[in-house]
Amino acid sequence: MITLVFLSSALFLGWSMGANDAANIFGTAVGSRMLKFATAATLASIFIIVGSTFGGGAADTLSKLGSVDVLAGAFGVTLASALTVALMTRFGLPVSSSQAIVGGIIGWNLYSGQKTEMDLVTKIASTWLINPLLAMGFAFVLFFIVRALLNRSKIHLLTRDSTTRLGLIIIGTFGAYNLGANGIVSVIGVFVNSNPFPAIEYGIFHMSAQHVLFFVGGLAIALGVITFSKRVMMTVGSDIYRLSPVGALIVVMSVSIVLFLFSSRSLHDFLVSHHLPALPLVPISSSQASVGSVIGVALAKKGRNINLNSLVKISFGWVSSPLLTIAITFIVLLFLDKMLGIM
Repeated sequence: MITLVFLSSALFLGWSMGANDAANIFGTAVGSRMLKFATAATLASIFIIVGSTFGGGAADTLSKLGSVDVLAGAFGVTLASALTVALMTRFGLPVSSSQAIVGGIIGWNLYSGQKTEMDLVTKIASTWLINPLLAMGFAFVLFFIVRALLNRSKIHLLTRDSTTRLGLIIIGTFGAYNLGANGIVSVIGVFVNSNPFPAIEYGIFHMSAQHVLFFVGGLAIALGVITFSKRVMMTVGSDIYRLSPVGALIVVMSVSIVLFLFSSRSLHDFLVSHHLPALPLVPISSSQASVGSVIGVALAKKGRNINLNSLVKISFGWVSSPLLTIAITFIVLLFLDKMLGIM
């Protein structure tokens, strides 16, 4: 029972992530009024759960950054990360739960006296720059490809809107799956070594203990999507740059591609086996991918009407979230250790 109590902090982080990060998949669709929020939230929730349970290609990375081998320590790290994400969400800032959990693990290493692998920190931090730039590049190129295809097809405006809406649904569900596969590591990865759940076997149905753990985390993310993600969806969907329906489709495509590239172990192993360059399997910020994609579309349209104030606000959230989480983690662990004596 005590293990489940400690696990509650990870579920809180999952809820916070769902409230914040689902906007990066369906925010532009909702902001451009191509999808109702209820439809977007339902689709996102279903496919996030599936991706969380059966994805998880980046599951090994965080354990290499720092081994949180004390149950109370895992509770403290995820609680501090959740508090950071929830605080940023309260102010409508699309921050990164992956950045928060990295800050939390570094905070644990500092408190427990463990060594932080700075090479791995550098590797993860580099993706915080590569990720939005890659998404921006994809969105910029896709804008011209999609525009050329639409100009050649000469379809009626109503047919175009219907096709765009269908595309947003299909690509958005693909993105939601990859959001779950990539993000679940940030939510509950530190509990893998102290997993309270047994494997489930019923006839031909089988779920490993880790799959059960990730499924529970996926449920928490889905709850966050349904209950508290609308405000951030509107921030990403319309505040930075007001997108057309086609622009919204391009953003969702770009975010989905980037999440897939950093989440797919099959693709990574295929590229490595053929001696081709592969992106690292690390938890990345879907917020950064989404914002980068929106800017890519805006630049393709000559960069007019970009809301620089929103960009400054969002950038502040990105920079401050890992630093804030390190500080909160240290305080939480100090409280658990010295005041409650449970570490």
